[in-house]
Amino acid sequence: MQSNLVNFIQVLRSHDVRVSPAETLDAVDVAATLGYADRSLLRDGLAMTLAKTPEEEVIFLQCFERFFNRELADFSADEASANEQQEASEELADQDSGQDESNGGDAPGESALQLAAGDNPELASLLESQLMQSLLQNDRNQLTLAMNRAGEQVGLQQIQMFTQKGQFTRKILDQLGEQHIRNAVIELERADSPALLTLQRYRDILREQVRDYVERQYLLQAEGKTRQFMDEVLSKTRLNNIEHMYLGKVHELVRKMAKKLASRHSRRRRQLKRGQLDMGKTIRKGIPNEGVMFNTYWRQTRKEKPQILAICDVSGSVAAYAKFLLLFLYSLQDVLPKVRSFAFSSHLGEVSEYFDQHPVEKAIELVNWKYGGATDYGNSLMDFAKLALDDINSNTTVIILGDARNNNGDPRLDIMQGIYQRSRQVLWLNPESRRAWGSGDSEMLRYQSACHFSAECNNLKQLERIVDQLLKSTR
Repeated sequence: MQSNLVNFIQVLRSHDVRVSPAETLDAVDVAATLGYADRSLLRDGLAMTLAKTPEEEVIFLQCFERFFNRELADFSADEASANEQQEASEELADQDSGQDESNGGDAPGESALQLAAGDNPELASLLESQLMQSLLQNDRNQLTLAMNRAGEQVGLQQIQMFTQKGQFTRKILDQLGEQHIRNAVIELERADSPALLTLQRYRDILREQVRDYVERQYLLQAEGKTRQFMDEVLSKTRLNNIEHMYLGKVHELVRKMAKKLASRHSRRRRQLKRGQLDMGKTIRKGIPNEGVMFNTYWRQTRKEKPQILAICDVSGSVAAYAKFLLLFLYSLQDVLPKVRSFAFSSHLGEVSEYFDQHPVEKAIELVNWKYGGATDYGNSLMDFAKLALDDINSNTTVIILGDARNNNGDPRLDIMQGIYQRSRQVLWLNPESRRAWGSGDSEMLRYQSACHFSAECNNLKQLERIVDQLLKSTR
């Protein structure tokens, strides 16, 4: 049961429920304390241990019901299942009726097999096996238990791709002993026995049951892994190659990455234990103790808050990249310092107010509509110098996203040099391959001399890594 619990926690992790090793041990203790007899009590106890948010609780409940739903209903106690069992028995009886009439009307299916087993040791041994007894008696509960054990032994919980369903189906059948049924079928074929069709029918029933079981486990085990695989593919795909149908998924992925970075770089309050003594605060805190200064407090030097200036080329060739950079930055407002945004094509303007007045997606659409067009880096840098050059200081990080293709105009490298000298760091993110820098009308190699850091950035994985480094440098 502990193994099942660990497998269940792996399913939760694949569905983006965060479970630490310590919480896993807590879950094992909860299960040991509550026991496994009361399903609802166990579910509620594990939910309190493993689900930290309302969203995670919803996912937990869904995964719990699907993972621990072994469909072991007692047919005699459940009317619907009893009807299903009766229908299956009647179907077998109808199919065997033609063969059983010659045998005096014995029990359907079994009589022909018992008669053939008299001359066939392979078939006689098969009929005595637990697997065949479950099939003959239509004991779905026993068969499901056997499939569960076989699935654990062949590692079915590791299934990830739909192409593996056939492989695991065959492995489980081999683990159950289906090979003996196949051998018996071959023997009956050679002997041209009338029991051949009956045995083939039981073999097909077994295969259908195993295929259904593997299908259910695939939907449970691989759903989260498939989503993670898709996220990994999208995060490494060039943003301008992502089709429109996946944009919603990419937006969700950006928010997930931003949430992870926000959790990693959130500011932690701590009390200083050394430095210059804050006498005023120390004395005030001692007043309730008749002036005895049990606790000392230290002055904290306030640092100027850093600021980020994001300059995005929103011309047609790089608009998609700028869109996701802005989406990333404004999804991190809780941990990022103050962000001022600028957009340009042939001219540049500040667009920070768009993000204050509209949701992020709407603001980006308005920015693209207003500033999209042909590219002129020189004229845009002149506009930026008028708007914000005087605001740049040693606490300012400037992020420029663009392909540096200036249509053979004046690049105004002197303005870039001024930005470089005033700022703390200048980061240039270019969606083009490094091999294309400097080719044609690209001014990237010249602009690179006025940057502290320049990098190829055309997918979410690269963008996440660069923003992660940015957050480290601004803490």
